[in-house]
Amino acid sequence: MIALTQRFFLAFTLMALCVASVQAGPEDDLQQYVDENTQKLVRKLTSERGLYERDPEAFYQNMDDALEDFVDFRRIAARVMGRYARQATPEQRNEFVVKFKRSLFDSYAQALMSADNFEIKVRGATINPGDDNRASVAMEVITASGNRHSVTYSMYRKDEGSNWMMENVIVEGVNIGLSFRDRFTQEMEANRGQVEIVIDGWSDAVKSLNLEDEVNKS
Repeated sequence: MIALTQRFFLAFTLMALCVASVQAGPEDDLQQYVDENTQKLVRKLTSERGLYERDPEAFYQNMDDALEDFVDFRRIAARVMGRYARQATPEQRNEFVVKFKRSLFDSYAQALMSADNFEIKVRGATINPGDDNRASVAMEVITASGNRHSVTYSMYRKDEGSNWMMENVIVEGVNIGLSFRDRFTQEMEANRGQVEIVIDGWSDAVKSLNLEDEVNKS
């Protein structure tokens, strides 16, 4: 893997979500938890390389089962929809959650089939000094060729006794959640506010989102 491809960037988003929940207060505990679960994810990447091609539905189900207790997809999808979430019906919002998850799973699967070996190192975790229910975790992805790429997980919890949850990921300075939201806005403008059309075409919209170019510009 000479450089991170667009699909691999999208895979990072899902990778971030895979390590989304932990009951830990101090930074060291949070860092250790993320590190342990990230290494589990790397092993999962290796073991499931061929499942998507053999049985896509089994792959989708495995991913959904693995993430349902850790990821608030509804919260994330609502952020991607932004202000347009208010004009969508409850049925349309539910539909977008499904479409959003499927687009991530597809990107993750494509990355599995094309990515060379890599390793992920957790460099540190920082609790927000102004809000101890917000934190960031600094990561480094090292490719087989030796290239290094910075990844930061943004995490939150409702209160001190709640689980930490992933809410965003930043790759080489590019805010992935914001890129998704900008894309949704562009699609809404291009389709004159017809939210159902945007939802139906979301998978294609994600495929055309060139995150690699954004990273190269940053």
